[in-house]
Amino acid sequence: MTERSDNFEDGLKGAEQSVASFELDNKSLLMRFQSALHKTPSLVPLIVLGCAIMIFTGWLGPRFLPQMTLVFQQIQIVGILALAQTLVILTAGIDLSVGAIAVFCSVIMGQFTFRYGIPPAVAVACGLAAGAAIGALSGWLVTRIKIPPFIATLGVWQIVLAANYIYSRNETIRARDIREDAPMLQWLGLKPNEQLVLWIDGLRGNVYERMRPNDTDQFLLDLIWQTKITYGVLTLILLTFILAYMLRSTAWGRHVYAVGDDPEAAELAGVNVKRTLMSVYMLAGFIAAIAGWSLIGRFASVSPSASTGIEGNIESITAVVIGGISLFGGRGSIWGAFFGALIVGVFMLGLGMAGVNPQWTFMLIGTLIILAVGIDQWIRKVAA
Repeated sequence: MTERSDNFEDGLKGAEQSVASFELDNKSLLMRFQSALHKTPSLVPLIVLGCAIMIFTGWLGPRFLPQMTLVFQQIQIVGILALAQTLVILTAGIDLSVGAIAVFCSVIMGQFTFRYGIPPAVAVACGLAAGAAIGALSGWLVTRIKIPPFIATLGVWQIVLAANYIYSRNETIRARDIREDAPMLQWLGLKPNEQLVLWIDGLRGNVYERMRPNDTDQFLLDLIWQTKITYGVLTLILLTFILAYMLRSTAWGRHVYAVGDDPEAAELAGVNVKRTLMSVYMLAGFIAAIAGWSLIGRFASVSPSASTGIEGNIESITAVVIGGISLFGGRGSIWGAFFGALIVGVFMLGLGMAGVNPQWTFMLIGTLIILAVGIDQWIRKVAA
């Protein structure tokens, strides 16, 4: 009796050896596609971007693709603001102050240089620090005072916008003055491709009295010359890579997603929710300040009345939503925001080149926003 009861291995003979699986083998193609989109949130905006480029290339012909570098220049400010907005939205919050922070920090950089005579490099550092400090204020209101992010950042937006006009005295610093006395403020607007080509031409002894022509019978150099990529665009791409790595491969990034998905569960799992939120708002403010520096480079001047202070908030949220980042938090990719900004830029450029009424452009972008949120709800059913 004892021998039979102790011989457990004999009882396993003929038993099923396969490991338990919870995947459905009979998934339809639509369900598999839905699951793929859930695992790779940036796939939807990437598909939309590819389709948009192909449609406009087929519609407008070969003259459209060479203008893609212009799209990057147009979206560099909104793109950087969208990166900042993405971090906050991933925590199930929203930041309505990023545009105002960008303009105010650009004013600080300009006024510190021309009003107080501070070196441009130090003025830029002060502007970046001011952005992080304003972000810390928003984070403090959300984490300590327990004010909802929408209300907290709406109040900060109004305060920063008013401070911007009061401090600047509504004075604009002209492009010529910046170019002559503080060119570093315009650095993100410079084109490294032009600097490289002019340097190579200088080594070859090719000196031009005024502007270098686009066609000089040097195919490679002419191609590089016409690329027209600014340091601001390179900054946008570099920031996207850095933030993508931080969100995907660091403990901080996992904490951001955990807080956005379920803050109470994250707290129970040992995540310091308040510290994570504070770091997110500070980093968002810092990135918005970088957008302010890029704003000077893009328009060459410092203006407290720049439209980015008001429109930048909506445009950044638009890029984030179209990029597939869930407004409910906890799901999305920083690359989605990058692709979302590119989608808006491609549509605005393509429809503009086609001579379409600008109102149709806004109508189409509004439709894309609604579709993006609808697709997000559909994709979330996989998790449910």
